[in-house]
Amino acid sequence: MRRLADLLERLAFTPARNAKLRLMTDYFRDAPDPDRGWGLAAITRDLTLDAVKPAMLRTLIADRIDPELFTLSYDYVGDLAETIALIWPDHTRAEDPALATVIETLRATSRREAPRVIEHLLDTLDAPARYALLKLVTGGLRVGVSARLAKQALADFGARDVTEIEELWHAQSPPYLDLFAWLENRGDKPASLTACAFRPVMLSHPLTEPDFATLDPADFTAEWKWDGIRVQAASEGGTRRLYSRTGDDISAAFPDLVASLDFEGVLDGELLIRRADGAIAPFSDLQQRLNRKTVTARQIADLPAHLRAYDALQLGADDLRPMPFTARRARLDALTGLDPARFSRSPLLPFEGWPALAALRAAPPEAVIEGVMLKRRDAP
Repeated sequence: MRRLADLLERLAFTPARNAKLRLMTDYFRDAPDPDRGWGLAAITRDLTLDAVKPAMLRTLIADRIDPELFTLSYDYVGDLAETIALIWPDHTRAEDPALATVIETLRATSRREAPRVIEHLLDTLDAPARYALLKLVTGGLRVGVSARLAKQALADFGARDVTEIEELWHAQSPPYLDLFAWLENRGDKPASLTACAFRPVMLSHPLTEPDFATLDPADFTAEWKWDGIRVQAASEGGTRRLYSRTGDDISAAFPDLVASLDFEGVLDGELLIRRADGAIAPFSDLQQRLNRKTVTARQIADLPAHLRAYDALQLGADDLRPMPFTARRARLDALTGLDPARFSRSPLLPFEGWPALAALRAAPPEAVIEGVMLKRRDAP
């Protein structure tokens, strides 16, 4: 537990991206299997421990500390896990159990047994380890590390391309023994999912005024930039998933759209909320459905999910990614059978020269349009 506690504390107080990457790669190098895999799962939020709830922790601390003292302390600290970790009475000799042992114990613990198990652990850990334990069981690490950054740290650790990590990530499960064996050249590359794997894509970046002098407008297509979030819709072999642009599976929040993936392949596009009259709703409507594990029937009815597709990465057995954009777009335009209430194609904007495109950008036809996207016609 001590290694993870040190890592979490240092990540929380380290703002720089590269410094966070170094902290994680050092942890992957120094921590043994399977501890480092469980630590990785906690950071990427792929570790779920359902037996412990905040209400139970409040009950435990109420039996150890004067309630008024705890209330004042919690008000001052502002974080339940940190308050309990700091105020829990110390024992004379703290232990340092392996993270894997703690995880295995908690996973095997029922909700009825959980208070006794947590109380014993809190009694045998020091304050930093208690904090790490409580963050694990409540799922609120808040150390400024995204799942994408953790995958980049894995790539740095194993001297691999992060796209390799992303493509096989959803086929792996904690504590990632095969993944670490491959990264350390002790084993073969783990198999990725046979269907519905996330395909890493190029993300957008802005152009500045001097850039246009080096670009020929005839080499580019243009589309509107919609005020939604970039997603990838995959439907292969009976499995359907919706991914965020960084590869997080967000299917549970948008079951209405996932149920409509009646095609074989992978589409790249913008997730939006489309009203009954066909108008695209503002981003604030979409926010009401983001980051949810479940959604209600009312939310689905009032805020129907819609995919505005602008690229096809795979159709049937054909991997289209090596093809030029114009060829991929032609395949997307030829795709039939999509529910028009759930899918539309991002329109291509005809323009002759950068001044004409600037005029389009200055007067978009809908308020929810944020700008213009450019893509090279020959780009894979």
